[in-house]
Amino acid sequence: MENTTGENKHNNHRHKRHNRPRNNQQERNQNRQLKEKQEDITKTSEQDIPADDQLQSQTEGNAVLEDDDPDDIGNISDIEPKKVVKHVTDDDKDHTQAEDWEKYLDIDIRTGLSPESAKIADNIFLTRGLSDTPEPERTHCKQYQYNACKLPTYDWISKLDISLDYTEFPIAEVRFKNSHKDFYLLPQEGVFKVGDIVAVESNPGHDIGIISMLGLQVKRQLEHKRIAPENVTKKLYRTARYADIEEWIATVGLEHETMLKSRYTAWDLNLKMKVNDVEYQGDGTKAIFYYSAEERVDFRELIKILADLFHIRIEMRQIGVRQEAARLGGIGSCGRELCCSSWLTNFQSVSTNTARTQQLSLNPQKLAGMCGKLKCCLNFEQDTYLQELKEFPAPNIHLKTKKGKGFYNKIDIFKKIVWYSYADDPSTIFALPLEKVKQIIKMNENGKYPDTLEEFASVNQKKVEEGNSYSMDELKNISDEK
Repeated sequence: MENTTGENKHNNHRHKRHNRPRNNQQERNQNRQLKEKQEDITKTSEQDIPADDQLQSQTEGNAVLEDDDPDDIGNISDIEPKKVVKHVTDDDKDHTQAEDWEKYLDIDIRTGLSPESAKIADNIFLTRGLSDTPEPERTHCKQYQYNACKLPTYDWISKLDISLDYTEFPIAEVRFKNSHKDFYLLPQEGVFKVGDIVAVESNPGHDIGIISMLGLQVKRQLEHKRIAPENVTKKLYRTARYADIEEWIATVGLEHETMLKSRYTAWDLNLKMKVNDVEYQGDGTKAIFYYSAEERVDFRELIKILADLFHIRIEMRQIGVRQEAARLGGIGSCGRELCCSSWLTNFQSVSTNTARTQQLSLNPQKLAGMCGKLKCCLNFEQDTYLQELKEFPAPNIHLKTKKGKGFYNKIDIFKKIVWYSYADDPSTIFALPLEKVKQIIKMNENGKYPDTLEEFASVNQKKVEEGNSYSMDELKNISDEK
């Protein structure tokens, strides 16, 4: 009787399903999804459970898929897969969650360069302030943009109502590669303007550059650099001809390849130096090789090899790591363009005492710039700190209370706050306003002692110790002190 009832229920269920509208494509998709899900469960079972349980799990999984008849497969959501219990061993207990993400570490999530980015990267004249390769038939370079250069200059005098012709001060500033600029005397004949490609005096031959400044602005620039006008002796010959510009374009295209070959040659000679940049002269007869080295380098053999390889005159110029960063450019930790690339020309030495004065953690990774030395911007606020520190008490002055003696910890010159801590509890620090600190010091001088520091403190907090995982040798490497 029980079997008959079970068969009737089964037949009624099949009858109901036959009366529903059928979609063969949907059923085939459901069948395929079910197979994939069962295969995933089987694979997981083989990896995570013992061998005896694997056989049982595979048998049960295959039994579900033995009948491929669509009539016997209902809604896929009605079938719950068999839950597999993972046996955790002692080795698995020590595994961290980060190990589960190891398979994602090799995924490349970089995006391709945009057409604009590729165009900028391929522009070999970007180091000379040009948005594109100049046209040989045009002596005035319309691609020149002052704000695209290193050490850019803005002609603010053009916005003023000043009637001063550049012939009244016949000196021009001519730009070359990166931060290389120089001043030249203008000829009496000819008309010149900013952006003109000109031929200037060089030794030997001539060089090709772009006029970046004229007139009164040059006069102010000479005063800023403390150069007397009578000391400017080099001559500007003329505007560049068609053949000059063509040869200039060809030589600029050789600079990157020349730099790489010279760098490999120096490595083959085991010279402890790095060739950072190469600048060809406009006529192609000479090239300047900029290099950096920690020690004195004997590169006489290197010059002979480079002269035979490129058939040009070689000039070697050593630059420091700060000048190297200025020529290459980059973005600082502040998110702005490097100061040495945009406006800074006078490099002053920076010491670790500057960081100590500004209450900064002596962490080389935070204090060093892209050049590997202490950031030049540490000097920008040094005078302000020295001036403001005169209002604060000396660090060796202790605050005496009935609870104990308070020791100096740190200060904040902007908020006018000084942090102190008790001698027996240095882990807890108290932020005292500068006026309260002076009040306690005056009380101590009169022989009076407050009960605690807490009654004067605005903030009580636990002291956070920063890890001093650096050595004095690391600080000496980034400092300009010898």
